Amino acid sequence: MSAADRIIKAVEGLARPITEEMGLELLEVQFRQESGHWILRLFIDREQGGINVDICASVSRQLSACLEVEDIISHAYMLEISSPGAERPLKRPEDFVRFVGRRVKIKLNEPISGEYAFFGILTAADIDNKQITLALDNAEQMTIDLEAMAKARLCLE
Repeated sequence: MSAADRIIKAVEGLARPITEEMGLELLEVQFRQESGHWILRLFIDREQGGINVDICASVSRQLSACLEVEDIISHAYMLEISSPGAERPLKRPEDFVRFVGRRVKIKLNEPISGEYAFFGILTAADIDNKQITLALDNAEQMTIDLEAMAKARLCLE
């Protein structure tokens, strides 16, 4: 495990109780260099009402205090708290269940019929069998294994 991965895991451990107490979902923690600066970025969301600047600021204040006490990161970095946006990634099986009925874009690890990407309406999510079903734009139904996906996200297109 790399140093960045260890930091991400430690930050997740600090951030999850903060976000859960606030009724928020911690979607992802990133720690990477961008333009020569280290960025610690957290994506948060909630089922009802979305995320606003005040919520991000509150999470930032609480997490900053914890990070200062724990001293997990020994060099300079910038902390960013953000919403995943309207085209949020779908990572966990529960995400697919939550967004049944919404338009999605799925990118695959291996092509199906020569195609790596599919757009459509997410019509079903079967967590037990680790599969989703899409109603494609051409009216075909397609079942995809979650393990076959490289990426999935909500789509406004």
